[in-house]
Amino acid sequence: MSRFLYRWGRLAATRPWRVLGVWALVVAGVAALLATQTPSIATTLTLDDAPAQEVLDDIAAALPEAAGTQGVIVFTATDGGRVDSPARASAIGAALDGALTSGIVVDREARLAEERARVEATVRARVEAGVADEVSARLEELLAGLQQARTQATPPSADVPAERRTALAAASARLDDLAARAEALLAADDRARIEGTGALFADAGTLQADLATLAPTGVTLPQADPAMSDPVAAVESAVAEGTATALDRMAALTAGTSPRGEPLRTPDGPRPGVVVSADGTTAVATLQLTEQASDLPDGALDDLLTGIENTVAPAGLDAAASSALQPLEAPLGGTEVIGLAVAAVVLLLTLGSLVVAGLPILTALLGVFIGVGGAYALSGNFLMTTSTPALGLMLGLAVGIDYALFLVHKQRSLRSRLGLDPVEATARATATAGGAVLFAGSTVVIALLGLLTLGMGFVTTMAVTAAVTVALAVALGLTAVPALLGLVGSRGRAPSHAPTADGAAHHGRFGRAAERWVRTVTARPAATITAVVIALGALAVPAAAMELGMPSGATAEPGSPSRVAYDGVTRTLGEGANAPLVVAVTPADPAGGNLDQLETWQGELGDRADVADVRLMGSSPDSGLVLFTVVPDGGPTDQATADLVTDLRDAELTGADAVGVTGLTALNIDLSSALAAAIPVYVVLVAGLSLVVLLLVFRSVVVPLAATAGFLLSIGATMGLVVAVFGHADLSRLVGVDRAGPMLSFLPIMATGILYGLAMDYQVFLGTSIREEHVHGAPARRAVVAGFHHASRVVVAAAVIMIAVFGGFVLSTDTTIRQFGFALSAGILIDAFLVRMTLVPAVLHLAGERAWWLPRWLTRVLPEVDVEGSHLDLPAARETLRP
Repeated sequence: MSRFLYRWGRLAATRPWRVLGVWALVVAGVAALLATQTPSIATTLTLDDAPAQEVLDDIAAALPEAAGTQGVIVFTATDGGRVDSPARASAIGAALDGALTSGIVVDREARLAEERARVEATVRARVEAGVADEVSARLEELLAGLQQARTQATPPSADVPAERRTALAAASARLDDLAARAEALLAADDRARIEGTGALFADAGTLQADLATLAPTGVTLPQADPAMSDPVAAVESAVAEGTATALDRMAALTAGTSPRGEPLRTPDGPRPGVVVSADGTTAVATLQLTEQASDLPDGALDDLLTGIENTVAPAGLDAAASSALQPLEAPLGGTEVIGLAVAAVVLLLTLGSLVVAGLPILTALLGVFIGVGGAYALSGNFLMTTSTPALGLMLGLAVGIDYALFLVHKQRSLRSRLGLDPVEATARATATAGGAVLFAGSTVVIALLGLLTLGMGFVTTMAVTAAVTVALAVALGLTAVPALLGLVGSRGRAPSHAPTADGAAHHGRFGRAAERWVRTVTARPAATITAVVIALGALAVPAAAMELGMPSGATAEPGSPSRVAYDGVTRTLGEGANAPLVVAVTPADPAGGNLDQLETWQGELGDRADVADVRLMGSSPDSGLVLFTVVPDGGPTDQATADLVTDLRDAELTGADAVGVTGLTALNIDLSSALAAAIPVYVVLVAGLSLVVLLLVFRSVVVPLAATAGFLLSIGATMGLVVAVFGHADLSRLVGVDRAGPMLSFLPIMATGILYGLAMDYQVFLGTSIREEHVHGAPARRAVVAGFHHASRVVVAAAVIMIAVFGGFVLSTDTTIRQFGFALSAGILIDAFLVRMTLVPAVLHLAGERAWWLPRWLTRVLPEVDVEGSHLDLPAARETLRP
């Protein structure tokens, strides 16, 4: 591999424009994608096999209008006064009316009208069915009486006057007509039967009166039933009464078991869906979008919120939308420039040339643009969250700068120590340090792609984006960096020291400091190892109380719309109103669903522990799915809320076949549970990969064990620091967070993969330097000091750059990015300085010659991996092996 990299490095340095031209074409292609494609950022994280996602899919199929994003708008007065004055209430009403015209907000009034119509139709059907049954019974009695009367009638004798004979014949015909009409009504539908019965009974009564004037006739008709005089009126009266009662019961169901706040009253009447706090200073309006926010047209949410804000502003009101309704933007606020500035200073101090120091930053920015820009442009084809671009930028800048630094530093070191010309130095640097870069970058990519085994869409996107960005950093390091070094040539002058065999002049003061440090930590190796293990173990202790959760408005930046909305909802409705759960009940008999059943379910749900309120949301048209909103006592990240979700899923409701729980809170809880379960498996996977990789590189048993154990210690300590800082209010203020919260659900598993790959960078550069000293005759303990002396300068510079880049993201206003930045910067600080530059040298010194022992059978089996170009057949080859 080293021979190939040598030839490639020379080719790139001698034909730089061809190499750079290819990268220019790639950049142009990504720019074209960004200009022509429509990016899409997801509002929520999904997990296909999660119980909450399955319930949500069922709701989308049965009741599509209930599957859109839900959120709140919180209205507060700019002067701190009441929001329910007539003028301000009217402004809120006008703003919400305007929101309905956007076409992306569900019309609650229309839904209520539809629900009232459904209730009335249900009541009417039930009343009409009851009245129709009663009418049928009366009709059957009447028909039987008419038929009996017809048989009783005898033809008049010849001596009966003609007039009487005519009247009796007419009466007989009327009997036949009434009987025929009764038979027709019995065969008709309920409505027609009810509408025709009144006239039939009226005609029967008239006939009965007429027959009385012709007595004796021998004909007896049933007595007229007063109730049948106007059954239509009876139906309407019963419907009105039943509808009023049903609507009152429906209102109680939808109001909830323990409603809080008062409805907003405008001059036009109460405003559905808007609640005012007890002190009148906050109004909370619940909005439901017609679809998921990420599926809306570009700018639709911006236009909606801007319209609401502009409408209420003249009335002295502010409007803040909850995070679910916030337009999605990549959380990049410019703080990453701080990290770049620090990196630039470190590069300048390390490389000593302004021109050369700019090369790593240039190639890192190119890699980030291609990787993150390409992923963002194509995000309409897969699930991408707001964190994905920021994570790609964070990681791409760090490794891009570091990998380029390794190569540039090696090239300048070769020129300084051996007096090589720029092209030859570039070729040798590519063959030696380039091999280490290729190997280290490959381990990062493999670790990140290992996250695909979780089968989670958003994790896959984050992992692939980050892995591609790292791969681009490697590719640019092995191609664009040699090409740029070839272009720079002698203009990027190396430090003006004469070539020396050991490079001591080049290392200077830093080299002496590095040698003092390694001699100190190896003077008493057992004490060093004990101190590091105890220190890292102590830092890891808080991780035992680690709680995972997704970001919410509770920990958003103070004063941000999401935070204002969260706190406003808490003041008005309680903290649990920020974590509503959607409970979907499948009735055992959809046709038998009624208000009694709904009230029973509401009561059974409300009786469970940690439930603050239960209210009916609605049901599917066929009543095959009934939805309730369950408001917990706790917030979205409280353990009690997670326990309640489990309890509700296990509930056995009277007359219900199944009970499911969904909603944003339930989805996040399912996601956190799945990720928590995956963490141990992934850590074991990474640890196993670490052992195998290091065994191949160093052909030693002790080195892989020490390095992997150190990595596990650094991960534990990193997670402990994150919990301690972000989980405790007193410490969270150190990173600009005013309210403690849980650790991001996907942070441990993502940080493990990323930190593993980065830790391997330092292990490879330090370890290979020590190994080569030993391979070329230095005793094991002396090789530790000499190898550390040669490699520590570039490793320290690389670590400081990474810490600076990651640390710049701690200043972000986005909770997700802030935690990632802190975890990665703290992890690099711990792993680079406490593990790689303290613990590992102490272990190798303590082990002595045994540090490089490898069983014979493994020696025969393992392939020999030439990471640092030890097989490169060049003059002064040994000197080129030192980073």
